[in-house]
Formats: sequence, C-alpha cells, structure tokens
Amino acid sequence: MSQGKLYLIPAPLGEGDPAAVIPGPVLETACRLDCFVVEEVRTARRYLSAAGLKGRIDGLEFHTLNEHTSPAEVRALLPLFENGRDVGYLSEAGLPAVADPGAALVALCHEAGIAVIPLPGPSSLLLALMGSGLNGQSFAFRGYLPIKEGERARAVRELEKTSAALSQTQIFIETPYRNDALFAELLKGLSPATRLCIAADLTLPAQTLLTRTVGEWRRSGFVIGKRPCVFLLLAQ
Repeated sequence: MSQGKLYLIPAPLGEGDPAAVIPGPVLETACRLDCFVVEEVRTARRYLSAAGLKGRIDGLEFHTLNEHTSPAEVRALLPLFENGRDVGYLSEAGLPAVADPGAALVALCHEAGIAVIPLPGPSSLLLALMGSGLNGQSFAFRGYLPIKEGERARAVRELEKTSAALSQTQIFIETPYRNDALFAELLKGLSPATRLCIAADLTLPAQTLLTRTVGEWRRSGFVIGKRPCVFLLLAQ
C-alpha cells in the first residue's frame, strides 16, 4: 500500500498576510492538501483561509497534536497517510517541530518510512540570531528556563558560564506573560559586560530587535511586555 508524505508547513509569527512571510510555493502546497495535523484547529483554519483556502475550509480534515497528545494518540495518526494521501502539519507559529510538539509526528513518520518534506518559512530563533550581532558560528537553543526563581537564577549563571567558555551564543524563550520576570533575572544575574539581545514580535510592525550589554540594559528602564520574545546572550 502506497503512503503519502508529511509536509511541514511554516506559519507566520503573528497576525497578517501569510504571503508577506511565507513563500508562494509553500502556500500553493498547503492549498492542495485536504488533511492537516495541527497544534490548534482554530488558528490553523484562520491561517489556511488567509493562505488561499477561504471558502473551502469546511471540506478539510483536521487532527490535533499538542503538548497533551499521548504517544498512542500520535501513533493513531498513521492511517492518515494510507492510499498515498499527503498530510500537512501546522504549528501555532514559525517552523513546525522546532520547540514544538510536532517533532513526535516527524519521528513517527521516519520510523514508519513516510517521507518528510520540510518547507521554508520564518524561524523566530534564526531571525533573532541573524539580527543579534552575536556569534552565529556557534550557538545553542536552550528552550525554556526554569520557572522557580532559585532554579532560574542558577540556570542564568550556567548559561553565562557556558557562553564564556565556548564563546557560544545561548538562545532561549519564555511564555510572554513571564518575559519581564525573566528579563529582570537576567539583568540581576549576568555580568554587566555580557551582551544580551531582546528579539520580540519579529516580522511584525511592533518588532523590537536590540542588542545591548547588560550594564546598558540596566540603565534603560526597558519593558518587554506580553509578546513573543527570543532572548540571546553572549558572554566574554
């Protein structure tokens, strides 16, 4: 029995016209599919409607895969690919399966011999690195830092230590409503000479992309607010 392919379809990093940040051929591929695995159905329907499927959304098939999806539920998606049917995977924003639960579906497809086709689009992590002026030859994505203050403070010191030892940019993210708490911890725990980049609302009209030393940030009075943000640091 022939199997379809899994297409990893990038999404914009915020509201707006998908054509402004998603390549035309990617949108064309998305518009020829009729079956999607998505992180959130409502967001996916809105994106696909704006991408060119307006008026055809009710004819599409959606399956949810998020942080609460069990391994057994992921495996239950395999029959979608039977009879040569291609399937698209959409995350909430940016590149699928990067800091995203869709990685479980990608791994399953490799295990089952299903071809995986990643399509190009915006990555907040790489856009932030590109615009930071920090080391783009050696970098590490560290995901989310601990929430508890003591653990978070230790993690911040460890990031700075690793960055200095390897001359390596450290990249991490936070839930928007905790941005300013993390920012305060960074300003408290990092050396004044360490360079810190704040990259918020990338590709959007309200974009902020600034690299300063920690000492300069301490004098700035800057507030990030509740918006998607990537943090990058490079220690000497």
